[in-house]
Amino acid sequence: MNTIYVINGPNLNLLGKRQPHIYGHETLEDVKNACIQVGLDNGLDVTFMQSNAEAQIIDWIHDARENATGIVINPAAFTHTSVAILDALNTFDHPIIEVHISNVHKREPFRHHSYVSGVASGVIAGFGTQGYVFAVQRMAQLLAAAATDRAS
Repeated sequence: MNTIYVINGPNLNLLGKRQPHIYGHETLEDVKNACIQVGLDNGLDVTFMQSNAEAQIIDWIHDARENATGIVINPAAFTHTSVAILDALNTFDHPIIEVHISNVHKREPFRHHSYVSGVASGVIAGFGTQGYVFAVQRMAQLLAAAATDRAS
């Protein structure tokens, strides 16, 4: 079974409590459970994590190099500030999908730039927490296509 990491950045531990008019009422635990179930339905083992610390997120990306075949990442505020996370993602040789709960392009101008998007296989934004489900489903498709290509 393919293992994917779902990595969440700062303040997402407050999901459901922080600005529900932007981020919705689902908790991060709800998102975790949905990702794990969709992963199982699609032959993926999901490792789900969240940190408010940039260094921890970088360490998880480094760990993914040895232990995961894909990364779904919501870097949250680090999206717009972290060259270090970009550099770590650049060392990962498998698909990366960037997720944002809100439509960052309808928000403050500083949120319109993402360091992560340039390395991501795809970006999902503005679909609420359902974006995570879409990302895990798409990751399953990308990994299945890669396996087919290797078998050919």
